[in-house]
Amino acid sequence: MAASPSTARAINDRLALRLLQQEGPLTAGQLKTMTGLSRPTVADLVDRLQESGLVTVVGEAGDRRRGPNARLYGIVADRAHLAALDVRTDSVAVVVADLLGVTLAEAVLPIGSDTATEPAVEQAAALLERTARQAGAVPLHSVGIGAPGLVDVTGELRDSTGLPEWHRRLVSVLQERLPATVLVENETNLAALAEQRLGAARGQDTFVLLWIGHGIGAAVVLDGRLRRGASGGAGEIGFLPVPGTAGLPSATTCDGGFHSLAGSAAVCALAEGYGLVPAPGALQEPPSAALVRAATGDGRPAAARFLDALAGRVAIGAAAVGAVLDPGRIVLAGEVGHAGGEALAARVEDRLAAMSPLRTEVRPGMLGGAAVLRGALLTARDAAQNALFAPGS
Repeated sequence: MAASPSTARAINDRLALRLLQQEGPLTAGQLKTMTGLSRPTVADLVDRLQESGLVTVVGEAGDRRRGPNARLYGIVADRAHLAALDVRTDSVAVVVADLLGVTLAEAVLPIGSDTATEPAVEQAAALLERTARQAGAVPLHSVGIGAPGLVDVTGELRDSTGLPEWHRRLVSVLQERLPATVLVENETNLAALAEQRLGAARGQDTFVLLWIGHGIGAAVVLDGRLRRGASGGAGEIGFLPVPGTAGLPSATTCDGGFHSLAGSAAVCALAEGYGLVPAPGALQEPPSAALVRAATGDGRPAAARFLDALAGRVAIGAAAVGAVLDPGRIVLAGEVGHAGGEALAARVEDRLAAMSPLRTEVRPGMLGGAAVLRGALLTARDAAQNALFAPGS
């Protein structure tokens, strides 16, 4: 069945807006070439998008030719303002941006472990509001939040043992307090989104991001889609039973699972066994990451043996993921994954090649500590664009 004229117009408008968002300012001629639409159709859609306030003339093409230069059309960046939050156990980071994702303001606030729930929530919410005002970005249209813990299929951050209560309260308070769409997502899933769009998994429809930091997790992307599982718990591989631990995980703790081999405490203990300790004045990062980063630049045999042993542990979990999903590529992210860089990734890939007939590339994440914020901002931008680019919006 052929699309109605109004549906066809909406499809064409969205296509043009996506191209303008991805490629930057374009002329009507370039839009015609990229969309395959006729010149009159492109002229009509440009007029509609200008009337809607989504597109404006931002300059002229520089091509030398007879007659006036062609106008360049671009998305109106301040048509909507966005925010992203990276919520950690001891801090919150905020970035405010325009519809094109250009950063307008950013801030970080430590929140001590002894801070009560309500004061912690108020501090985090006030930081977001203050940063948005400083950026001239009030009201916000969409807010993306990245947090550790399980986000269920309803989009709610579930209560998790060991995580501060203020995480869950912050989400509900912002939803009540802001005239904005507020979305929460697991930090590992957001890092995977960012790495797929901008980093080590760019162009990959199928891959797994393995988060190695304070905790252990994974994000599973198959055939271009993030897979959440029946309850939203796909990728909770900290609970994966593995050899080499003192016991088995339980429904309430991942002690005895893969977390016990590759979580931050296990990495620090492993390093200590090789005589490695954090250097005085080390970077302001978790001790496990500082130890791994130092080891990659340490020429001593003990450092190399430590990295070999760590790679062997990481490969155990990666091999289980590979055997079930055959992702083709695994991206190492989180503080430890980023600190290990190519040195750790290459060792894990070698171990996997010896353990499995399935060819699996292992790459370090490219976005480092910014991955969660970048993913949260992409989520907010997608939500805003879906709302603003919808027919009749």
